[in-house]
Amino acid sequence: MDITSAIATSSALNSTAQAQNGAQLRVLNKALDTQVAGAAALIQAIPTPPPSPVSPGQPGGLVNTWA
Repeated sequence: MDITSAIATSSALNSTAQAQNGAQLRVLNKALDTQVAGAAALIQAIPTPPPSPVSPGQPGGLVNTWA
């Protein structure tokens, strides 16, 4: 094996690795986008809490306990 074929083989392996890394990054980004969309849908599905019938300044709004 001469140096020229070793360099060519190394270069081919390097370009293959770069292509695989690019594909892996695209798959990762797609998975992250899917998770973001799912999380946003879950957050939107949370109902708003009903308003409190008694505010803290009115009687019954604060419970004091004594032991």
